[in-house]
Amino acid sequence: TTFFPNSHAGVLVSKFLTGFATDEGLIAPRTGIVSMYMHQLHADDIGLQLARSYDIPVFGSIRAAMTLGGDDLQVDAVLIIGEHGDYPLTTLGQEMLPRRWFFEQVCGVIGEFGRPIPVFTDKHLSYRWSDARWMYDTAAELGVPLYAGSSLPVCWRQPDHEHLLESRLEEGLSIGFHMLERYGFHALEALQCQAERRQGGETGVAAVTCLSGDDVWRAADAGRWSVDLANAALAAIESGPGALDREAVDDPHVFLLEYVDGTRGTVLMLGDNGYVRKFAYAGRTGDVINACE
Repeated sequence: TTFFPNSHAGVLVSKFLTGFATDEGLIAPRTGIVSMYMHQLHADDIGLQLARSYDIPVFGSIRAAMTLGGDDLQVDAVLIIGEHGDYPLTTLGQEMLPRRWFFEQVCGVIGEFGRPIPVFTDKHLSYRWSDARWMYDTAAELGVPLYAGSSLPVCWRQPDHEHLLESRLEEGLSIGFHMLERYGFHALEALQCQAERRQGGETGVAAVTCLSGDDVWRAADAGRWSVDLANAALAAIESGPGALDREAVDDPHVFLLEYVDGTRGTVLMLGDNGYVRKFAYAGRTGDVINACE
């Protein structure tokens, strides 16, 4: 959508150009960016400068970027970064980022030339369920491998905790903050990348419930989510609050996930007043709780 310092484009595209930093050193790029399209030019745009530095052509349409201005599909994959920009809000306060429109354009080119290629869309598919469903169904119809996700599963962790594959996991909880949809998705991914490593693998989600305000604390008092896990996750945050203080949270929300296999998942969103400024996770197996920021 747009490309400025520390934007999602700035974070993601740089990995493909310069590599990915890990504990073991820099992983060199294994793909080449051959074209770019930007929907909006930000006042602090760096996309054009970066493209020029790496000799990447920038095109005025998605079709042209995928065909390199020619008459045939010339790329092997597409990365859609639909985050940031000057877009209106829905009545729920969601930014109407054109992820579906981008994907629709991409699929139009794929359908035109009859060659399905993988597509990765940064974060969630769309702000609207019907659009997300359309994207999924269209990808299946065209045979397009469709990927989506957050950066949280590959972020630094302290301590460096990850459940072993096939671990017993009874309940997991992640802590999030800031905007409910944008950062709530990050917190969901922080939970899911741990939960899917449990014994038997991912079985699916039967239901998700979102509660706000005092209903968050009522659900805790009723045992619908674990305060002990929340405290363990908060205690793992360096310079964090240490333990949950309900009075200090300005606008709480909680996502309650019911997995098909009975595992419980919780995402606790603790507002935007600075009470927490980091994501954290805690998981329980019996009396053992592991946590990290």
